[in-house]
Amino acid sequence: MGNEMRSIGEMARDSGLGVSALRFYDGAGVLVPDRVDPVSGYRWYGPGQLEEARLLARLRRAGMPLADIRLVTAGWAGGDTALVLKLLREHLLRLERGLSDARSEFSMVRALLDSREITMIPASADTRTVRLTLSGPALAAALDAVRFAASTDPELPMLGGVLFDIEGRTLRVVATDRYRLAVSGTGITGSAEYDGSRVQAVVPSPLVDAMRALLGDGGPVELAIEGDRVVLEAGERQAGGRCAGDGFPDYRRLVRLPAGRRAVVDVAAFREALRGGTVRSQVREQDGAAYDVSVLEVTDGGTATVCAQLSAGNGTGDRIVDGTGDRAGDRIGVNRAFLLDALAAGDRDRLVLEAGTGTTPLTVRRSDDEETYSLLMPVRVED
Repeated sequence: MGNEMRSIGEMARDSGLGVSALRFYDGAGVLVPDRVDPVSGYRWYGPGQLEEARLLARLRRAGMPLADIRLVTAGWAGGDTALVLKLLREHLLRLERGLSDARSEFSMVRALLDSREITMIPASADTRTVRLTLSGPALAAALDAVRFAASTDPELPMLGGVLFDIEGRTLRVVATDRYRLAVSGTGITGSAEYDGSRVQAVVPSPLVDAMRALLGDGGPVELAIEGDRVVLEAGERQAGGRCAGDGFPDYRRLVRLPAGRRAVVDVAAFREALRGGTVRSQVREQDGAAYDVSVLEVTDGGTATVCAQLSAGNGTGDRIVDGTGDRAGDRIGVNRAFLLDALAAGDRDRLVLEAGTGTTPLTVRRSDDEETYSLLMPVRVED
């Protein structure tokens, strides 16, 4: 391949620039293909253009403006190292000034936050003792529905567990890693020491897993929260330990979403379409983690589509997974692995997908259980 002409798709794959980005840079005169087929319009790139395309991809990821990219690529091609270094230094200084300004603004936001009451869940502040009786199978199902969303980031210990949120006759369990959030609930069948008021505790993930291991035999179980300790008893076996000492965000604020387009999907068919569909590999800015993005379209007509083309506009290769009806609908990019996890945790043959617009999360719901659902943050598909 190193000495061969590359199609635009092959150049996109090898360079890290998307097809639409290559078309853009062609139109802008920055990276013009060596040859364009006069009949089909197909673009072909010469072997020497790969290095330039990779340079473009790096400059693009660094957020360099197009005008400066033109100068850098011209200097690069002409061997003007001094010019290239000067432009890189200037752009780096702009980024550093922007970061300094952002830090100042964030400091002001923190000051504002310090001056008002923030609704968080202080895991160890409640000293009440609560003893509940729960259905073992129902608790197991609830934990299975949310455990996948718990964070593994050591820098966010407050998210490295599952929130047990008790109120009235319901126990809700919640997990989030910032990019996804999962909620499920189960009824309380009995309470020896509990007045019905809201009680919350964050149970660390290892303890959650130990509790889940006790729930294979069925039957009722006893849950006790005593200050900063939580214990689950199943027959003669028990798992217990300290609650997490950090606060957990108030998830109820996060799930107040406007109604969106809804589609009921056959999970097996939808999973197959996701696994076989087109994806875009991206790198998460926050931690540098690589992941694959799938683009979905949920329409007013109740159609869920795994898009074969990841750029704007309807592609002729789109795969209709379920239903028929109006094709007009907003597209949403999602982390494919996260969506597959949510489908598995939904534990139903058919699930409801609900998508809004803009930055609204994609919601995965059970049609027969309003207490159990997952939210997946949308991903901007990079060109």
